[in-house]
Amino acid sequence: MNYEKLLACKDAVRKKTDFVPDVALVLGSGLGGFADNIKIETEIEYKDIPGFPVSTVPGHAGKFIFGYLGDVKIVCMKGRVHFYEGYDIGDVVLPARLMGLLGARILFLTNAAGGLGQGFKAGDLMLITDHVSIFAPNPLIGPNLDELGPRFPDMSEVYKKDLQDIIRNTAKENGIDLKEGVYCQLTGPSFESPAEIRLLQGLGVSAVGMSTVNEAIAANHMGLKVCGVSCISNLASGLSENPLSHEEVQEAADKTAPLFTKLVTESIRKFK
Repeated sequence: MNYEKLLACKDAVRKKTDFVPDVALVLGSGLGGFADNIKIETEIEYKDIPGFPVSTVPGHAGKFIFGYLGDVKIVCMKGRVHFYEGYDIGDVVLPARLMGLLGARILFLTNAAGGLGQGFKAGDLMLITDHVSIFAPNPLIGPNLDELGPRFPDMSEVYKKDLQDIIRNTAKENGIDLKEGVYCQLTGPSFESPAEIRLLQGLGVSAVGMSTVNEAIAANHMGLKVCGVSCISNLASGLSENPLSHEEVQEAADKTAPLFTKLVTESIRKFK
């Protein structure tokens, strides 16, 4: 992806709104209902932004929502695009980069994920403390976008500890059982094999999915503060008697939605 394409998308958005967000939020599979809590200023559908990748996954609405969560100015992605949909990895992270160019300094990533951690069960929420990215393409491959960040960005604290503390404390204050762990992105769209899950367990991975890490890398590259929460929608392959399905992911996310909404809403209100 070149910088000119990114700027063209920014210009298209600016023709529709001059809203400058403080926080960017990406809603994962089945979690789109959170957007109902936003005091909406403007909505822009992805298809109305020339050159912008459009989500093709069921449950992903495909639009930006600009508005307020309390007194925090927020831009929310209701539906994301994934590498497995056939997009170039640069297009997959274009939305995260665009939200940064529009003014957001914090990126809150959410997803539905398969649980590998000890004691994890469907319906749990997991604070992402780190990630493994070696199984999905790095979005920084190719010519560096010097306008955004350095050629070799540091990755020692992608998920900022101060934001983790806010989410952790918010969960405690609201009686929400919040697991913690390392998230790994694979390409998808097939779910992982039992052997792959055993490999990931050996690497210390707690949850696995098909998004998030490439967005976190791109956001970190351009200096955004990143945090993330996974909705554990199912136990990973080989850890459950039931075959995995997208419908199961949606169902578990729907059940967890009230707790997820509470955690994300109250955490973002404290982001300053």
